[in-house]
Amino acid sequence: MRVTVGELAKYLQGELVGDGSVVLTGVAPADRAQAGQLTFAENEQYLALAERSAASAILVSSSLHSTVKPLIRVPNARVAFARVLELFCPEPTPPPGVHPSAVVAPSAIIDPTAHIGPLCVVGERVRIGPRSALLGGNHVGEGCQLGEDVRLFPNVVLYPGCQIGHRVRIHAGTVIGSDGFGYVLDQGVHRKIPQVGTVIIQDDVEIGANVTIDRATLGATIIGRGTKIDNLVQIAHNVVIGQHCIIVAQDGISGSTRLGDYVTLAGQVGLAGHLKIGNRVTVGAKAGVMNDIPDGQKWLGIPARPDRQMKRIFVALDKLPDLLRRVSVLEKMLGQPRPEDKLPET
Repeated sequence: MRVTVGELAKYLQGELVGDGSVVLTGVAPADRAQAGQLTFAENEQYLALAERSAASAILVSSSLHSTVKPLIRVPNARVAFARVLELFCPEPTPPPGVHPSAVVAPSAIIDPTAHIGPLCVVGERVRIGPRSALLGGNHVGEGCQLGEDVRLFPNVVLYPGCQIGHRVRIHAGTVIGSDGFGYVLDQGVHRKIPQVGTVIIQDDVEIGANVTIDRATLGATIIGRGTKIDNLVQIAHNVVIGQHCIIVAQDGISGSTRLGDYVTLAGQVGLAGHLKIGNRVTVGAKAGVMNDIPDGQKWLGIPARPDRQMKRIFVALDKLPDLLRRVSVLEKMLGQPRPEDKLPET
C-alpha cells in the first residue's frame, strides 16, 4: 500500500506538520524503521529516537514538536497507530464457503458469506452469521449460535449450546462451554453435579489462546461486551464478567464470582468463588483475592488488601530481618535468648 503523509493525516483527522507529499509504504518501530515507513512517538524520549531513525514520517501526540521529519499530530499516538496498522496490514478475509473436508449437520444454518475451513465439525441446529469464519479444526457443538463477523482460530472448541455475539474473536486452542468443576461428596465418593447451563459471550469480546470458560451449572456463564481476555485464563462456572474488562494471562476466576464493568486483573491473579468485584477495580499481579472489592479500588498481595494498606505491609516486611536482629540484641541484654530465636550472622 502507498499513501502520502497528507492523505494519512486526513484519514486520522490529525494535524500535518511538514511535507505532506512524502509517500509512505509501511509502518515500523523507530529502531527498525526504513525509508518510506511511518513510526510513532508518545513522548520526548521516543521522539528523539524516531528523529534519528530512517523513518520518513512520525506519528506523534499533540504535545510534541519536531522540525526534522514530517509529523502527523494526533491526541493519542498509540490509538492512531493502531488505526494505521489496520490500514497498512489488514487481516486476510477468508473466502466464503465450506471446505470439502468439513462436516456440517443438515440442520445447521450457515450464512452464505461465512467461511467454514478444513476439518471443521458443525453440529445440529448451529447458526453461523454473516462473514463469520471457522479457520480450521474447529468443533461447534449442537445448538451453538454465532453472530456476525465472528472468527474462530484453529482448534477452538465450542461445546453445545454456547452463544457467541457479533465481532467476537477466539484464538487457537480455547475451549468454551466445558463442564464446570462441580462435585458433591456422597458416601465417600465425589458425585458429579451435572452442568446443564451454558456460556454467553457478548459482542466485541476477544479471547486469547488456550483459555477455558466453563459452562454454568444452571443458567449462564457470561462474558460482557467489549471484554478482552489474555492467553491461559480459567473462568469457572456461573462467573459473570462485566463490560470492557481486561483479564490478563494466567488469571483464575472461581465459580459464581461476579465482576463489574471496566475491571482490570493483572497477570496470575486468583479470585475465590462467590465474590463481588465492583466497577473499575484494579487487582495487581499475583494477588489472591478472598473478599469482595468495592467500586473503584485497587488491591494487591496475598491475601489481597487495598493497595495502600498492602504497600505498608510490603515496607514492613522489608524491615523485618533488621527488626528481628534488633530484638535479638535486646534479648541478649536482658538475658539468654532461646536457641530457636538466634539468627544466622550476616
